[in-house]
Amino acid sequence: MDESKKRVPHLPWMRSPVDIDLFDERPLSLLPHLDRSSVARNNWPGAFERDICVNSPTGSGKTLSYALPIVQALASRKIRCLRALVVLPTRDLALQVKEVFDAIAPAVGLRVGSAVGQTSIADEISELIQRPNLEIHATLDPEYIQMEPRTSVDILVATPGRLMDHINMTKGFSLEHLRYLVVDETDRLLREAYQSWLPTVIQLTCSTDQEMLSHETVDPAFLGSLITVRRSGVERGFKGKRYPRLVKMILSATLTQDPSKISQLDLHHPLLLTSGNKRYRLPELLVSYKLVSFLHNLYMKISIYLICNSKLKPLYLVALLQELKGEKCIVFTSSVESTHRLSTLLKFLGELPFQFSEYSRLQRQSVRSKTLKAFREGKIEVLIATDAMTRGMDVEGIRNVINYDMPPYVKTYIHRAGRTARAGQSGRCFTLLRKHEVKRFDSMLQKADDNSCTLHSLPADSIESLLPIYSSALEKLKEFVESEARRKSSIGFKSAKVNKRKRTTHKVE
Repeated sequence: MDESKKRVPHLPWMRSPVDIDLFDERPLSLLPHLDRSSVARNNWPGAFERDICVNSPTGSGKTLSYALPIVQALASRKIRCLRALVVLPTRDLALQVKEVFDAIAPAVGLRVGSAVGQTSIADEISELIQRPNLEIHATLDPEYIQMEPRTSVDILVATPGRLMDHINMTKGFSLEHLRYLVVDETDRLLREAYQSWLPTVIQLTCSTDQEMLSHETVDPAFLGSLITVRRSGVERGFKGKRYPRLVKMILSATLTQDPSKISQLDLHHPLLLTSGNKRYRLPELLVSYKLVSFLHNLYMKISIYLICNSKLKPLYLVALLQELKGEKCIVFTSSVESTHRLSTLLKFLGELPFQFSEYSRLQRQSVRSKTLKAFREGKIEVLIATDAMTRGMDVEGIRNVINYDMPPYVKTYIHRAGRTARAGQSGRCFTLLRKHEVKRFDSMLQKADDNSCTLHSLPADSIESLLPIYSSALEKLKEFVESEARRKSSIGFKSAKVNKRKRTTHKVE
């Protein structure tokens, strides 16, 4: 029996998950508490008695699974303040999730904000913080009332770094009324510290009643529902805790079982929801293929060349993309540098029968946003990207995922393959392998319970026809890389000289 099938989670609550696949499916229109305004004003999901953990395949609708209940629960709120926080690892993913909330929250009068990197923090503050209108309280004695800025959104979608910026620097930004905390792509957020955002958020939401009612000079009756009173109680296992408590929802397609990581979330009586009885699961309509970088059909010189240095792998990629005939594809590489070099090499191969573009953090955010928009609209058919694109990004119509570099872990494969075959659609995942990688790749797929990965072959002449221009393209790539290295070195040298001059000037002064 496979080791992954025998492994038993250390945490008892993870041993008895609720399999949502066992429930009957129903159209959204048949849900009794949802109406045409997107969400009804009923409170059916509002009284969460347990924290929710979701381990479900990519493309299965996790975002909507927490967006709808949160909007539903907050629909009856009277005073606007920050009550739901959704944290995601990347800017692009955060903006994508915000679009989901924007589609359903305004119908019930809720405002949604975002706090993400690489945008003006001043613009964010103007959107997130409401300054006091002193004219309204002109008849009140300032000695007896303290008007402070406060948050002007009900739901905030944020990345950890920018969230910490607002916590540390933005006057009026407060989590004291927070009722829902969503940690999406949990395993990645727990793996990377991000300025200790998680313990900070948990600490700020665990304020005592005295701290929350610290406005001693203000009549509590005047504040009314501005204050969310979290009383202590023993009902339903809440002894020593606030009630209503902060509800946490954690979600991933590859949820960690590491107790030391899960404990950071301080979960309350957690309930695990899964899709199927396997820890790792691929989309149902995904078909997997592998291509081995060794061609018996080519003449001996090429075969030896392949075995020695595998530099013909780019030609396998081009031949495969030509075979796919313009279908929307994402090509994943192992690093930012590999993405950049592969994209550059393909440009040197001349006119190819498909439009492609690089997508990596080497590019400015404005360039990445423009590229992603063109990819969504079909103006670009092939996106060459790093694993930063694997987490949750949803682009409609992706038919194929190509692993140019073999994924190092099964989790990486799950997230890469999950960019296709989403929401009931079909898709294919191709992996280019060197001969020595085949055994390790097959072993890795067994952890995902995927034994259907078949060998895909390419016509020898499709690769052979690219050989004449390939040597020239490699030479151009070599010159380009050397030129880039000299330019970066020159920029670094000039920067060092400027810094040295500044230090010298400072000493003289």
